[in-house]
Amino acid sequence: MKDEPVIVAFCCHYCAYAAADLAGTMRLQYPGTVRVLRLPCTGKIEVNYLLAAFERGADGVFVAGCLEGGCHFQEGNLRARRRVERAKQFLAEIGLEPERLEMFNLSSAEGTRFAEIVREMSARVMRLGPSPLRRSADGAEQGIECLRRETETALAGNTAVIAENGHASQGVGNREGA
Repeated sequence: MKDEPVIVAFCCHYCAYAAADLAGTMRLQYPGTVRVLRLPCTGKIEVNYLLAAFERGADGVFVAGCLEGGCHFQEGNLRARRRVERAKQFLAEIGLEPERLEMFNLSSAEGTRFAEIVREMSARVMRLGPSPLRRSADGAEQGIECLRRETETALAGNTAVIAENGHASQGVGNREGA
């Protein structure tokens, strides 16, 4: 098993993913521990995706969305925050530290902040140690890649609905107010 943790980042296409891209363009240094999964909006994240990331081998998970009040789809990031909090409750119930999961808000211009978040989550997960659900580093990489394909497939049909309606809650499989 590697010493470095495996961290999954569910990132909003408009803000956090752009910030991650900017961090790369700026050649900012941060641990290579993060696996970024792009979402059309963090409002599309479901609790089961967050829990599946741990089940597939992640040691830590974070959701990064637009600044509060700045969501391109109105309240998607607020919905995501509620789901992250619900997932943290589930983690605590099964005996896994809720600190392994976090929600961050940032703008597309915050490449430096994205790099800080990766360093912060990496340090936090290093303190906590490997997830008891992770069997091996190679298994985690395969599991995370499988999760990437599953979330992309599950959200592919909803992306057009979001673009057409301009609101992240308009789509199959997304409960209003959840």
